[in-house]
Amino acid sequence: MNFTRRFVALDRARSLAYILLTLPLLVRAQSPSGARYDFPFGAATYQQSCASCHGADGRGSPKVRPPLTESALFAGDPAALITLLLLKSDPAAQPTYTKHMRAAAGLSDIAIAHTLSYGRAAFTGSKDTITPQQVAALRPPTYGAEQLAPVFIDGAEDKRAKANYPAPKAGLIKFGFGFPPPGDSVPRYKLGRYVVTAARTRQSVDRVAFSTRLIDGDDLRAAPTATLDGALRAIPGFSLFRRSDSFSANPTAQGVSLRGLGPSGASRSLVLLDGVPLNDPFGGWVLWSQLPRESLAGAEVVRGGGATAWGNAALGGVVQLLTTPVAGNSTRLAGSVGSFTTRSAEFGTTHTAGEGAVQVLGGAFSTEGFPLVAPPRRGDIDAPASSNHSWLTARWRTPLAANLEATITVRTFEENRHNGTPYQRNASGSNFGSFVVTGQPAKTFSWSGTAYAQAGGFSSTFSSVNAARAAETPASDQFAVPSTATGAAWTGAWTHASGARTSFGTDARAVRGETRENYTYTNGVFARQRFAGGNQSFGGVYVLHEQSLGKAFIATLGARLDDWHEAEGHRRESDRTTCVLSRDDRYPERDGLEFSPSAGLVWKALPDLRLRAAAQQAFRRPTLNELYRPFRAGSTVTESNPALNTERVTSAELGADWTHGALTLGTAVFWNELRDAVGNVTIARGPGTFPIVGALAAGGIGRQRLNLDRTRVRGVEFSANWRVNDALRFNAEALLDDAAVRRASVAPALAGKRVAQVPKHSATLGATWRAPGGMTFVPRVRWIGAQFEDDENTLRLGEVVVADLGLNYPLGRGLELFLNVENLGDARVETGRSGDGVVNTGTPRLLLGGLRGSW
Repeated sequence: MNFTRRFVALDRARSLAYILLTLPLLVRAQSPSGARYDFPFGAATYQQSCASCHGADGRGSPKVRPPLTESALFAGDPAALITLLLLKSDPAAQPTYTKHMRAAAGLSDIAIAHTLSYGRAAFTGSKDTITPQQVAALRPPTYGAEQLAPVFIDGAEDKRAKANYPAPKAGLIKFGFGFPPPGDSVPRYKLGRYVVTAARTRQSVDRVAFSTRLIDGDDLRAAPTATLDGALRAIPGFSLFRRSDSFSANPTAQGVSLRGLGPSGASRSLVLLDGVPLNDPFGGWVLWSQLPRESLAGAEVVRGGGATAWGNAALGGVVQLLTTPVAGNSTRLAGSVGSFTTRSAEFGTTHTAGEGAVQVLGGAFSTEGFPLVAPPRRGDIDAPASSNHSWLTARWRTPLAANLEATITVRTFEENRHNGTPYQRNASGSNFGSFVVTGQPAKTFSWSGTAYAQAGGFSSTFSSVNAARAAETPASDQFAVPSTATGAAWTGAWTHASGARTSFGTDARAVRGETRENYTYTNGVFARQRFAGGNQSFGGVYVLHEQSLGKAFIATLGARLDDWHEAEGHRRESDRTTCVLSRDDRYPERDGLEFSPSAGLVWKALPDLRLRAAAQQAFRRPTLNELYRPFRAGSTVTESNPALNTERVTSAELGADWTHGALTLGTAVFWNELRDAVGNVTIARGPGTFPIVGALAAGGIGRQRLNLDRTRVRGVEFSANWRVNDALRFNAEALLDDAAVRRASVAPALAGKRVAQVPKHSATLGATWRAPGGMTFVPRVRWIGAQFEDDENTLRLGEVVVADLGLNYPLGRGLELFLNVENLGDARVETGRSGDGVVNTGTPRLLLGGLRGSW
């Protein structure tokens, strides 16, 4: 290759890079004629989209799909073959076979031409090349350029390339790759970027008015961090409740916030896995450890949008994680060991099964962890925060009829954690199942239906540590928190003859949960017991319409109506010895209607410049945890509040994205007004006994969940991506965030205070460099500004700069060595500060090295 590059122009080298990226698909192309080298783009598309039915060798499946090697149609008139691919197969014409092909009109002219040319050459020996012009001439008018997967030249969409790229010919390189000879125009291919999260249906990211960030699976795996949520921190606006990630954080502190919209244990952003909510039914937090990092196809992060499509909990935006498709035959393995006796293993395998495919994913992790309390307050009672977890997922995809298929998923997860002292620990578990059906009865209409059920459990113990941190006294034993969630959704997408798109649907979700705990520890036993919980149900309908206004504008309007209902709210407290009730509260049923409109406008002002504006209204009902469960964290006691009001936000943003060649710059100005935000408001300070929170020791803090009248979150975000060449790229992002309480009638002194756990400034700088020897370097630097632990802005967490480094070295045959160094400089990351001066810290320097393979 080094020798060959002396004679290859830059644009041809870029095309060669695409071929090298698709080599795993090309290797599986069993074509005796060498067509996989003459038509690499077509070979890759065939292996990805067609081989699961027709076979890698084109021999088909008995009584399922016809063999291409014996097809007169496949070897005959190109016009008939193109029409078949564009308009789907006719079941009446092929009664022998049970499975019939979908329309492929959503592919570009180039993709169809190259795929058919590859298939004809590989399976029939035909030397007649099908050109994009032939495909364009036969394409139905309903599918205009806006419905095609775009082709890009130097990062900018080039509609000429869709129809005018000449057929592949033998060219400059003797290996037989399909490059045109010198003088021909060669586009640089990259897959069109699509997002399914913003509107709940597939759409080009360039048509989305809200800030949208896509991270592919390779970047998630290569990120120099031990956790998936740590990889997502490359987005400055993404954060958990505190600075610690899921390597050491209590599950109740793993809720997600976007753009600093009031971080809390209960997420103010919706998190999805393949379209199904991951937020805990009882508390709203997210168990990040249960996710298949090695088998993710990518992540989509929609900041400030998505509420019209998804409803409750999408207050600050939506994060969706997408698993690799259940198709074809592939296997992934990864294992690592590192600091703090950390061990991790993960696998994923997908195999065809009859007409469909089966996928099995699994993983296990354990670490002895590190002490959470920083010196000099660390004492004899402080121990490393160890943890272990394991999970297993199985998925089966199968066709039900022509243009109709189903996917069944089952998942189980278990986790155990120690929280920094011998007594404090927690355990989580969940079992999940879903059934998804997708159909496309017409070329202009597609739909999907989902039903799911989840049963989970959580337990946790809390203690009070003495001033010398030499001993602890049990404070509570939350021995069980059973919860369930069931839900269903139906979504349809209709493409109009004009090219406009309308998506619409309905969904419902019901959750039930209860906390069961022992408390008031005296004479070596817990004297009292508490049961508290209830249930919630949500149902909504929505519609989103996307319409081109001339050639330069794309407008989107949406509306959603939700009905919510809460019932069986209760809190019972009793003496464990006598069983006498000291409290038996039954809360009245509550319900309401919520309207969530949205609007967006995208303007292609210049070929390289895209301007956008968007606005939405969204809501979030407080979780069962916020309504009914009190809790203790160290010397701080927080009481629940069953009378909490619904949170509502009005959001707006203006953005600009400029792409020129290999450089992309983006910026957005956003504004959010959050009404009735649920906050942990300080109402007492120890020592003493107080209403609502009870007895507090010296340095103890008493808080209650209360609604704050008005909170304003506004800011500016910047992003830059520069691909210097195929081996080197840089990326940078920054967020300036002004989050402040504007009015709080329950605590007037909070007006003007900054929202707790939100830094004013944060930024990331990263790069990926593929060195000549094959080693890939992935450095990343994160800057997190100062922030406050508490609502009164008295407990400050200092700013910090954290550097991470990832190294990857290919061994060949699909194997790769990797080494991640997190917090390279061993910076002190303050994650918590209590009223008595105890500071908790996040992950110190952490080394993880291992082996990854994919076949």
